[in-house]
Amino acid sequence: MEHKLEVNGFLKDLGHRVRTLRTAAGRSLQDLAGQAEISPRFLSDVEAGRGNISVARLCRVAEALERPIQTLLPGDKTDSSLLGRVWEMLESSTAEDLEELHSWLSERRQNPVPRSIALVGVRGAGKSTVGKKLARRLGMGFRELDAVIEEESGISLVELFTLHGEGYYRQLQHDVVERMLAKSSPMVLATGGSLVVDRETWGLVRRHCHTIWLKARPKDHWDRVVAQGDIRPMRNNPSAMDELKAMLKSREPLYAQAEITVDTSRNTPAESTALIVESLRKRARREDHPSTAARRPPPAGSR
Repeated sequence: MEHKLEVNGFLKDLGHRVRTLRTAAGRSLQDLAGQAEISPRFLSDVEAGRGNISVARLCRVAEALERPIQTLLPGDKTDSSLLGRVWEMLESSTAEDLEELHSWLSERRQNPVPRSIALVGVRGAGKSTVGKKLARRLGMGFRELDAVIEEESGISLVELFTLHGEGYYRQLQHDVVERMLAKSSPMVLATGGSLVVDRETWGLVRRHCHTIWLKARPKDHWDRVVAQGDIRPMRNNPSAMDELKAMLKSREPLYAQAEITVDTSRNTPAESTALIVESLRKRARREDHPSTAARRPPPAGSR
């Protein structure tokens, strides 16, 4: 009975910690649950101290909150019983959970990416979907640049352009990127589709990040944007598809300056993520052994 009471107390403390960090980050329960790939109902049970969450799931919650997993555990970090608590959770985990945890920890320890990763491409390329998967795979935080700009300005991008114009947006975008990249922790950054046309900001990103161009067929860009519920670019515009094709063609030389190119029309989000990770690892190995770089083929999924 005493053991059961200790476990229940730990789960309640854990739930309180998760809820506190979530609300402090301004995240809704549904948003956090979606990014952590668990149900909102289960996350609600966890926060209420009723859900006995596995280590693998707790790792995903920590990643979604952009926090080290130890910050979710209640009690002082120096508490000698902390290891026992973690061990208790490991003992109650399934073989699948343990395999997922092992894979996640292996990625963290073997992470070949000391710098941030910037995903570029026209809207609908899959930057958000692939970016979140890539961030989880590498144990990094994930941010969408346009969302950060909206947070900084306090208004939507549509309002920002209407009230202040493109020049103001470009300057704000540059300032936000510069400030974000000055942080010590690498991240996966999904950039706005037009970032590459700003020479100064694109140069800044290329100097400080691994750059990945996610390309797709025009129709796939179109269909994905429509699937997101946004038909503004197409409304009352019979030339919308032609304009999209022209935009892709004009920006292609700029996007092609990225280190790696992955075709998201040919590859699923999971496949695209795997291609990026493998390409980055190959690049890291070539940098470690520059004398053999010239004899090696280009990374999978890259130009």
